[in-house]
Amino acid sequence: MRWLKWSVLVGSTCVMTLVGCGSPGQEGQEFTGSPAPNGPSSESPGSEPLGEGCSDAGTPDDAGTPGDAGIPSDAVLVTNTTRFYTSEGTSERVEDMSARPPEIYVPHGSTFSLLLGSAVPGGWLFTGVPSGPYYLRTGSTYIVSNARHVDVGINKLGRPDTVYSEHYLTPLQLNLVNMAPWTNWSSASLPGSSLQLASAQVDLYGAVSLFDFIPDGETRILTLNAELWAGTGNIPIFEASRGDRLYVSQHSQYPAGTAPDGTELGYSAVDRAVEVGAFDFTPDGVTPMPLAGVMQPTRRTEFPFEWRLPAYTAWALDAHPLATPSIPSFYAIPAAHGTNDGWIGYSGELLTLQLPRAASFNFTQRLQFGNPFPSTWGVVGLGSYSFRVLETVPDGSGQRVSLSGSISTSDEFNSLIASPLQPRVSPPRALAIDGVPASTQREVGAANPVISWLPPAQGSVNAYRLAFLRYNPEVNTLLTDGVLYLPGSATQVRLPPGMLKPDSIYYMRLSAYDGPGYDIERDPFHTREALPMAHADAFSSLFTTP
Repeated sequence: MRWLKWSVLVGSTCVMTLVGCGSPGQEGQEFTGSPAPNGPSSESPGSEPLGEGCSDAGTPDDAGTPGDAGIPSDAVLVTNTTRFYTSEGTSERVEDMSARPPEIYVPHGSTFSLLLGSAVPGGWLFTGVPSGPYYLRTGSTYIVSNARHVDVGINKLGRPDTVYSEHYLTPLQLNLVNMAPWTNWSSASLPGSSLQLASAQVDLYGAVSLFDFIPDGETRILTLNAELWAGTGNIPIFEASRGDRLYVSQHSQYPAGTAPDGTELGYSAVDRAVEVGAFDFTPDGVTPMPLAGVMQPTRRTEFPFEWRLPAYTAWALDAHPLATPSIPSFYAIPAAHGTNDGWIGYSGELLTLQLPRAASFNFTQRLQFGNPFPSTWGVVGLGSYSFRVLETVPDGSGQRVSLSGSISTSDEFNSLIASPLQPRVSPPRALAIDGVPASTQREVGAANPVISWLPPAQGSVNAYRLAFLRYNPEVNTLLTDGVLYLPGSATQVRLPPGMLKPDSIYYMRLSAYDGPGYDIERDPFHTREALPMAHADAFSSLFTTP
């Protein structure tokens, strides 16, 4: 992976950051449940001295990263290439960025200068960009990079010429027979039966809501009282002439033993499925999508699985000094059209296992799932454990919100289960805002503070993702309101101007990514879907902005 050369040398040099250098040796400090008093600090705004042993000559890679040949050393080319994945192969489309042009912010100590580029064939060109790190802004996302060519495009399933409706909900007309006997939901650990939809031709995954009561043991569903919620966004228009079809998968409940306290455990996995014939359908929010077919047994995979949950709960206090373990979840997920380029898009689940809140025991079972998809598709395994803190909103309302982070690992399924599942990387440590522990609820003193941290105690870090979630009092929830991506050797960053809105309530989540194929500087969004990929979060308490 090509990274900005943030120099980390022992003794004579220090950790290079976007606001200068910290004290020599601070990368060796430890976090043992609460931020250390002598943890990483930032200089006051307007004063950005360099640490002992550092120079202001820029990074050793001032000429740009490898692969930028042909672009002048003072220029940056930004492209936006969408890659479409279908059963016939991959195609690319260069997107027009003129409606929402990217911007570059160049840091100068505690201030920034804004550079505006211009359209060129195939992209957006910035000139006069000095050597060293800059912030590339696209929408509400910032990428810290030293590369002279950055592609901000994404991967997408389905045909490039797919037309999308304005709707993400549609009524359904279901006529499904030969189903496995239906089981109703009892709890998160005993999930019962359910239906999911996915397409191999267009980008659509959705969960089915059934508003009629289905008796236990029923093997047929005939109803107009159902609805599709599309988890992939707006529902595409289906064209029979293009072969557009849908898989309907029935997930059934299977036993998974008992917890140490005797609680009965279960999981959901694909049991039967059918791919309905090609059809025409234009979603309008009123007309039901017709789905009829004879459900068939699917090819099955049975496997041994060991999940070492205490290895996750041990890191709770690194995520936040007041964090408690929340929900452990494990999934087997279809990877449309294979995994050569990673896990592209989302096509539902083949298996979902959710264990009780705060579970901390070694889970060992033989599990199984069915798979209706083509043999050319892959299967990805994903194990995740979330952590949370309940905090009172500092606005006098008395409302409480849940702040959360997680530790997860995804990989090709057989690779993931080849050994006991446990964390590959731990949370970043000693998360701070302008040198004050981020677990302290307070008003920050500046509009663009310095966020600092120590690297995780376990695992390698290829990239960081710093997300800010803003409180919306109307619905008493927190919504992502800005994201910043950084190279894995960064340990602090000054926020660019305007990233935090004034007089607002936020919390932040810093994710450390261990992904050998993740090229955060040159190709941040295509390569984030590479496998394997592990991440761990540290998160702050609520804070307010001036």
